[in-house]
Amino acid sequence: MSEPVKGSVRGSGPVTGSARELDQSASAAAYRPLPAADEDDGGAGRFWSGRRVPAALLALVVTAGAGLLLFDVASVRAERPGMGWRRSLAGELASRPVDDTWVLAGAGAAVAVGVWLVALAVTPGLRNLLPMRRRAGDEDVRAGLDRDAAELVLRDRAMEVSGVQSVRVRVRRSRVAVRAVSHFRELDEVRSDLDTVLGDGIRELGLVRRPALSVQVRRPAKKG
Repeated sequence: MSEPVKGSVRGSGPVTGSARELDQSASAAAYRPLPAADEDDGGAGRFWSGRRVPAALLALVVTAGAGLLLFDVASVRAERPGMGWRRSLAGELASRPVDDTWVLAGAGAAVAVGVWLVALAVTPGLRNLLPMRRRAGDEDVRAGLDRDAAELVLRDRAMEVSGVQSVRVRVRRSRVAVRAVSHFRELDEVRSDLDTVLGDGIRELGLVRRPALSVQVRRPAKKG
C-alpha cells in the first residue's frame, strides 16, 4: 500500500499527505509495500486448503493396491497360484534393463506424482483468499477476503477518479496491478489521484500483508 505524500514525485504532479518517498517510473507508478501497521497480526498466515479431492484419490489408490496385494498373498499362502499380472510384472522387472524406455517412463511418472503430492503437502493453497488482520479481542476469529471482491472494490474506487474511462485491477499477494485508460486530464494528474485513492483503498481492505501498488495510465487507442 502506498500512502499519500507531500511534495512532487518524478513523472507525476504533487500529492498531499504524510511524508514518504515513492519509487516511480516515467510511465507508471510502482511502490514498495508499506510496513505492517501496529495492529497487524504478523503471525496470521495464509489459509490452508483441505485438499479433499487429492487426499481421497490417493487413499483410494493406496487402498485398492493394498487390497490386491493382500488378496494375492492370501492366495499364495493357500497354495493357489498368484495373480497373473503380478507374475508378469515381476518377470518384466527382472528381465528389462534399468535404461529401458518403459522403466524410465514409469520411474519418471512415479517421481512426478511424488513431487505433486509433496507440493500439495507443504503449500497452503487457497490462493484466491487473502488473510485479513486480527484485531484485539478477536484472536480466535480469522477472516479472509476473496481476490475477486478486492479487485471489485478497488476498481470501483478507481472509477471515481476524474478522467478515468476504464480500469483493470489485478490483485496478487504481493502486488496490485492497475491499468487505467484516461480520456481527458493530464496522465500524470490522473495517475497521482489513482495512487492516493487506491493506496487508501488497499489500506482499508485490512489485509495482513499489504501488497505493493503498480499503476499505469494511458490514452484510449485511436480508432481507424
